[in-house]
Amino acid sequence: MSGDYILKRSGEQFMFNLRAGNHQVILSSQRYASKASAQQGIESVRKNAADDARYRRLAAKDGSAYFTLVAANGEIIGTSEMYTTTAARDKGIESVKVNGPDGVVKDET
Repeated sequence: MSGDYILKRSGEQFMFNLRAGNHQVILSSQRYASKASAQQGIESVRKNAADDARYRRLAAKDGSAYFTLVAANGEIIGTSEMYTTTAARDKGIESVKVNGPDGVVKDET
């Protein structure tokens, strides 16, 4: 089973989630003012997902591991969930690398 993007409304704004084949959310976007901007965000994930240098491996204040995916200009494209271990976070990154480039878009707007 391959992953997908869920494009949806969040109030008056738009956002997307990238899900793995098991339907678990592996990356969430910021909120965008327009649907077109959210769609551009999806294209940016597709373009940058395979490049390991685009991932920032981080730790929250409570020690939870997470990552962000950034574009060439350093802007954050998406943020992961919180993981209990760095190994789990790294598996999340690998999942984005696999599912990001080719995930189909499911438009729920």
